[in-house]
Amino acid sequence: MRSVSFLIQIKNSWLLIVFGVVALILWNTNLLFDRLKTEERKKMELWAMAQKESIQNLSPSNLTLEVLLQTGTNPMIQVNSEGQIIGYKNIDWENNQDSLILYKQLERIKDQNQPIPIYYKSPDIPTPLVDQKLYYGDSSTLLKLQYYPLALLLIIFLFGLVLYYVFKTIRISEQNKLWAGMAKETAHQIGTPLSSMLGWIALGKEGGLSKHTNPFNEMEKDVQRLQLISERFSKIGSLPQLLPLDLVDLTQKTLTYLKNRSADQIQFEARLPECSVMIDGNQELLSWTFENLIKNGIDAMKGVGTIRIWMQLESKKVHVHIQDTGQGIAKEHRKKIFNPGYSTKKRGWGLGLSLAKRIVENYHQGRLRIEKTEIGVGTTFCLSLSLAD
Repeated sequence: MRSVSFLIQIKNSWLLIVFGVVALILWNTNLLFDRLKTEERKKMELWAMAQKESIQNLSPSNLTLEVLLQTGTNPMIQVNSEGQIIGYKNIDWENNQDSLILYKQLERIKDQNQPIPIYYKSPDIPTPLVDQKLYYGDSSTLLKLQYYPLALLLIIFLFGLVLYYVFKTIRISEQNKLWAGMAKETAHQIGTPLSSMLGWIALGKEGGLSKHTNPFNEMEKDVQRLQLISERFSKIGSLPQLLPLDLVDLTQKTLTYLKNRSADQIQFEARLPECSVMIDGNQELLSWTFENLIKNGIDAMKGVGTIRIWMQLESKKVHVHIQDTGQGIAKEHRKKIFNPGYSTKKRGWGLGLSLAKRIVENYHQGRLRIEKTEIGVGTTFCLSLSLAD
């Protein structure tokens, strides 16, 4: 559960980062586009000015005009006052082609930029000597730059598809692990009371029951255990009802149940408050959480060791510490032990601690964490819950 929520957080963070990067790149591209467009217009205005000076000086050659003609890549079409084309540059058209093609080119570049007037009137002559307009289009560099944002968005879209596929695959894998773990955990939970009931039935068939033995009391306990297991699993998939309960009483009952089913080499030490510690919680799910944490410690001790439980009260919270004297948890496993399906045991299903964390944090708005662990010394878990108002 934790890994799925963690992946969702990573996904949301990546979306924000990608959105920010795209916005920044598009903004800079737009600034660059406007800057290049302004520079190209200045170049065209300079070209028109150079041509005007050439006409004023009646010189057939102008150095500035020649330089601009050689270095410019913008398509240019020059028309007279009647709109007839009198010159062009950087236009893909030959003299032997239809002139309509050239005029179509003119209409195309008219939509790209405002024309630059080339106007000259002599003081001695009432009519203007030159009344022309210069139409120019965007350079090839500027045209390519227009498609850059689209290419960028396409790349990011493809990257998003890959990212979505990766997260979807991971999520499906996590769900498969969870379902497999739930199935195995269900079989494991049901197996113990069922085995006990089958044992009593077998003894009854073989006549191995004494007159003073009443198997129905024990079978009733097993049935109650099956009912408790059913209630626990039914509440995992829905929001459980939280009622006032005494955490001290719940802890003592859980310890008593586990003591009767643990080896003699397992010692239990409990330092619990003498008064009641009231919280709002679900008794079935919290007792399951305590069982999972204590059983995890018993497994870590391999049948020999001590389980210690104590409570620490604060103004609005209670902290339950569960300590074992087992092997401890290696550093590389500490961030993974709450992941569904993750287990260091050969036959472990990796669901107990994951369910415990979900019950505490998702259903009771508490916190479950590793407080301390040391290789060869043991591990201490800390479970924090809010006190009832």
